[in-house]
Amino acid sequence: MDTHSSIIIYNVTVYSENQTLKNGYIKLTNKKITEIGEIHQYVREPKDHVIELSPSYKVIPGAIDVHIHGVNNADAMDGTAEALKTIARTLPKEGTTSFLATTMTQSNEAVEKALRNAGAYIEEQTDADAEVVGIHLEGPFISPKRAGAQPPTHIQDPNVALFQEWQKAAGGHIKLVTLAPEQPNGLALTSYLKETNVVASIGHSDSTYDQVGEAIEAGASHITHLYNGMRGLHHREPGVLGAAYLRDELFVELITDGIHCRPEMVKLAYDQITSERMILITDSLRAKWLKNGTYDLGGQPVHVNDTTATLADGTLAGSILKMNDAIKNTMSFTNCSLEDIVKMTAENPAKQLNLFDTKGSIKIGKDADIVVLNENLDVEMTFCRGTLSFKKED
Repeated sequence: MDTHSSIIIYNVTVYSENQTLKNGYIKLTNKKITEIGEIHQYVREPKDHVIELSPSYKVIPGAIDVHIHGVNNADAMDGTAEALKTIARTLPKEGTTSFLATTMTQSNEAVEKALRNAGAYIEEQTDADAEVVGIHLEGPFISPKRAGAQPPTHIQDPNVALFQEWQKAAGGHIKLVTLAPEQPNGLALTSYLKETNVVASIGHSDSTYDQVGEAIEAGASHITHLYNGMRGLHHREPGVLGAAYLRDELFVELITDGIHCRPEMVKLAYDQITSERMILITDSLRAKWLKNGTYDLGGQPVHVNDTTATLADGTLAGSILKMNDAIKNTMSFTNCSLEDIVKMTAENPAKQLNLFDTKGSIKIGKDADIVVLNENLDVEMTFCRGTLSFKKED
């Protein structure tokens, strides 16, 4: 197709930033959204490439997955450009157009290698794939009591100087850090992250409710995978979970595979937190989009069956959840609307990462990161910065 032509997705339901257009169209030109309107408003240009569908097809902004380790036998900790390329090429299949390459607790050398690699990849990536919009450093500054699948041998206390080294290695691309603020120097690192415009997220943490309050005062604004790897709810100690429910300063991640937390607990969280603060994530590992078997996670064998990934002792070890299934599950578990889904998969992560001027909603002038869903909410097409990155086979 002529690089100067525009793509028009015509006669669809468009979930734009301010309204939902039932018989709408959207025009993509030079990587951007250039027109949105009702079909009677569309004026065809000679070089327009029109994709005509029906209003049962829905156009939503591409998902931004702020917590994903890997997919399709690739992981951010592999420390290779090939691994990140594989992740970026695969994610459009599930409706994700941007993501944070997520590390995990490992040796300092392994973490630094992954950070250098991701930082370099971000500078050189192409428009045809899902965009790495930054790095999520998950660990090693976490609580040994709440390690989950993070290897305990490499957990260490929060360390501002070490983080500064790592941010330099990453070319400044670390955008979000999961840490346990109750650990020694945890509040100091939280404050430093806030000062340098990095999101401080409370996760793998044994913090009390009051300690979470102190962390919020220091600059924390995010909760990593609600329910998992945190002090739970008790009627005399609300813990991290209680703070996630009650503190409006916090955006809250949730893995909605029905395994990391029961469907009823997804609904409870949604009813309390609402789509205003919730962010859907996959927290997926390299086994996603692969067959059942045994795979590696941070040097540990992970056993994968149809829905679940576990360590040898049964500990949940990330997920194999696809973002498109997270959307379907969340709608099923909570009865939320697709407008709510757009907030939780695109708008909220874009706002949290300070990207909402270019991503996170369908608006003229923003990046043409869009997903076309069919009547069953399956992904039909995904466009990354105006390039057709995935098309469902007939």
